[in-house]
Amino acid sequence: MNETPSSQSLLFLTDEQLRKGIEAMFFAYRGFTADPDRILQEKGYGRAHHRAVHFIHRSPGTTVNNLLSILGVTKQSLNRVLRTLIEDGLVESRVGPEDKRERHLYLTETGSVLERELTEAQRDRMRMAYKAAGPSAVAGFRQVLEAMMDEDIRRQYEALRDKTT
Repeated sequence: MNETPSSQSLLFLTDEQLRKGIEAMFFAYRGFTADPDRILQEKGYGRAHHRAVHFIHRSPGTTVNNLLSILGVTKQSLNRVLRTLIEDGLVESRVGPEDKRERHLYLTETGSVLERELTEAQRDRMRMAYKAAGPSAVAGFRQVLEAMMDEDIRRQYEALRDKTT
């Protein structure tokens, strides 16, 4: 990305400060995923299973193609994850009402129980961090995360964010 002199003058963070932010993100992500990782490992699942369960919960009846778009993974990779979740009774795949080629995904009761357990672990960590940081930091943090998203990803995020479940 080429920066013009005027855009450089607007940048108020040094490279060292940005590096520290990048490293904080890496370590925060490790913390954010640590509790769910332990729960998933006990059940023989990984983060890909967690992401699938999370987004199927957020959009019950979502199609496989929509889930592919949200997760940004290959069809082969998603099929492996979904096959396991369906075989283990956590996800149900139903034929589309209008297009019989489509598969719509729903969590089963067992899948919903796992989703709640995983989400509650992350919710607890977020709640503690938000409480420690304060309301203005929470709003600023969300702004930073949203600003880092590519435009098409931000649209997907906004569509999910605006849903209430």
